[in-house]
Amino acid sequence: MKSADMSLNNAKALIFDVFGTVVDWRTSIAKEAADMLQPKGYDIDWHAFADAWRRRYQPAMEEVRSGTRPFTKLDILHRENLENILPEFGISGLSDLELDHLNRAWHRLSPWDDSPLGLTRLKKKFIIATQSNGNVALMVNMAKHAGLPWDTILGAEVCQAYKPMPESYLRACDLLGLAPSEVIMTAAHNDDLKAAARCGLRTAFVPRPTEHGPGQIKDLTPDPSIDISAISFIDLADKLGCP
Repeated sequence: MKSADMSLNNAKALIFDVFGTVVDWRTSIAKEAADMLQPKGYDIDWHAFADAWRRRYQPAMEEVRSGTRPFTKLDILHRENLENILPEFGISGLSDLELDHLNRAWHRLSPWDDSPLGLTRLKKKFIIATQSNGNVALMVNMAKHAGLPWDTILGAEVCQAYKPMPESYLRACDLLGLAPSEVIMTAAHNDDLKAAARCGLRTAFVPRPTEHGPGQIKDLTPDPSIDISAISFIDLADKLGCP
């Protein structure tokens, strides 16, 4: 990694991957599904349910990235994916209102413990914004639920492009009125950061070693090309000189 003092001097904003980096989607979705479906008599591996739903995330977005379908916001993709996985777990008979409530569990994800305080500190020195594949309503509702103090909501729906398409990162910088070199993409995923770096953004890695459960083997350490690494958002605020 490069020296943070030398490579990040001109940074004015941090933009954040959200699912997995800021919030714990796996535990949250498992709990929401269990709370709703256990009273109906279903007894399944709720974390496996969350994993199965999430596995359809990238393939669904790839249809948009490839031009197979026009831009479609994530709430719609999530709902389609939910309806596709329910039979895999023997779940049936949910009403449209119940399906909508379960789908909106993605709006109610819980933050990692350090996220609210760390973001609040980072905000004192930098613009902070989402750079998520989540749509605007999802991100706003999640921020209210989880206490996330964003300055603004950016990402796929605003930029009309899903990460890791270059347009996603570059349009976000343009919307902030900043050069890519003035923006730090922050994520727990090396692939996301390397895609942003190819567009000229600076990069910060914050690992979330239990995002995918106790057996996670990916994204435990930063790629050597990444500008700065921290063990939490609080540690990142310390390293970036935030009060």
